[in-house]
Amino acid sequence: MKRSLFCALLITLAAVPANAANLVKTYSYFAIGGRTLEDIEQQLAKHGPQVKSTGSRHPGATQMAFTTRISYASQAGSCRIADAVVTVKVKVILPEWRRPRKADADVRLFWDTLSADIKRHEDRHVEIAKNHARALEDALKASYPQKDCNAAKAKAAEITAAELARHDQDQVRFDRVEGANFESRILRLLHYRMERIESGRLPPPA
Repeated sequence: MKRSLFCALLITLAAVPANAANLVKTYSYFAIGGRTLEDIEQQLAKHGPQVKSTGSRHPGATQMAFTTRISYASQAGSCRIADAVVTVKVKVILPEWRRPRKADADVRLFWDTLSADIKRHEDRHVEIAKNHARALEDALKASYPQKDCNAAKAKAAEITAAELARHDQDQVRFDRVEGANFESRILRLLHYRMERIESGRLPPPA
């Protein structure tokens, strides 16, 4: 479930209030059909969001854009970052199964398990992005004064590029680990869900 990370950066000279990194999150859904596991797999491969980094379609995706607003304070012989506010806008794209009335119970159980795991996976990508947005904000605020505001802006751009590179690396690393553990994770989640259904702690799939 790798995704292309749309990291757009906007640095503006503006007075902004001090606050923590902001997150703006929206969800969108694409419909799939099918009565069997094979049908669902084919539908995901056909209708899932296409990711530019891989050129293929995936069961889910998260699009991201970082916006950084910085204000500067200058005095004789120096200029510093007075404040920085980082906002990360994310759009999470998830599948929505239009299940047939006669879909088998085991297929419904598998879908409930799979769709929950897809959402958890994408939400974790959002969490990684927010953590790096907060780290970027902190690093900008902690930067040392520079000789002038042009140098301060260059330093801000350097800090931002380094943090976004770490962000991208963490996202790729997360996808790699999740991909390697996908089969064992789904089987474990299925077993756990079945145990909860049998014990009455979870209703059977509708």
